[in-house]
Amino acid sequence: MTTFNRRRFLGTAALTGAALASPAYLRRAHAAGGEVNIWTYNDFVPAAFKEQFESETGIKVNVRLVDDQGKQFNLLAAEAPNPTVDIMTVAGHRFLQFIDSDLLAPLDTDRLSNWGKINPTFSESDWATIKGEKWGAPILSGMEVLSYNTELVSEEEAQTWNTLFDDKYKGQTAYVIQDMMSLIMLKMGYDGNMVAYLDDPEKAAAIVEEAKQFLIEKKPLVRKYYDGGAELQQMFVNQDIALAQSWNGPAAALINDGFPLGMAIPKEGSYGFVYTYNIANNAPNLDNAYTFLNAILASPEIGAQMTKASGFISTYKGASEFLTEAERKATSFPEEQLANLQFFRAEANDMKYKLVDPAVEAVKAA
Repeated sequence: MTTFNRRRFLGTAALTGAALASPAYLRRAHAAGGEVNIWTYNDFVPAAFKEQFESETGIKVNVRLVDDQGKQFNLLAAEAPNPTVDIMTVAGHRFLQFIDSDLLAPLDTDRLSNWGKINPTFSESDWATIKGEKWGAPILSGMEVLSYNTELVSEEEAQTWNTLFDDKYKGQTAYVIQDMMSLIMLKMGYDGNMVAYLDDPEKAAAIVEEAKQFLIEKKPLVRKYYDGGAELQQMFVNQDIALAQSWNGPAAALINDGFPLGMAIPKEGSYGFVYTYNIANNAPNLDNAYTFLNAILASPEIGAQMTKASGFISTYKGASEFLTEAERKATSFPEEQLANLQFFRAEANDMKYKLVDPAVEAVKAA
């Protein structure tokens, strides 16, 4: 049975402000040494975990930060078939793009004794299995929300996406155009995943065109089409914007910092996703990659630390027990709002992005 080197952890955590522990059994891997190369988002590898993992295994963890799934795909495709990376962070709804390009290796869950520590809602759901294989270890879940300054926008106003396009907030809104396209389709009563139109590409094209024209019509109202979470946070802090479409992670971080921000899943609905750790096809340090994955799945404390740093919801069983009441509040929603949530699906991605990507450029150029 796995045990934890808690005494050593407490000393590390005291220095880092973290609250996580890695398993002492990792010492058995110390002789292996070497390295593991990871492409992931900021704070997805907790600092205290990384330090202890390197100390106990002798495996050096090289982290390259990425901020966009498309850029990550292009980097990996450019290196294929001999990548320099071992582990990357792919969102579940982007799996097919990576799998069909032979960029990911199926995950051998038999090599992960800690697989059972993931909530099966995430590890065993239908989106997680493609072609009879698992392709990633779920670590964090998030969703698109309407984020709003609670001193400027009411809770009632935040219950609908329509407020984002209200003349009242002209020049005080922001969103990611590509993300907003799916939400606008959903708002209009369509399937924003486009799975329902796989056999009717003409209808799919007409729906994307309708969403595109809506965003072009509403373009005079938006202050900024933004790209990343840090940019969003800065706009809120500077009071450049009053409300925005965003992922819940960056918004939750502001809430935890005491900024008067609220989040809502509007009544028209929204989409959620799951971040996973994935093994690159032909990973140069495969054994070390599995050692790392098994270690980072070992404890709910590690999952809680990821949530604290990112604001996304942990997929680990029991992680919420290691969050404060305020942190739990920043990463939870009322049941009636959660009922409005759907998960992104990948089956129609090839058709969807061939239509959406040009539409996004047309909105920018309009």
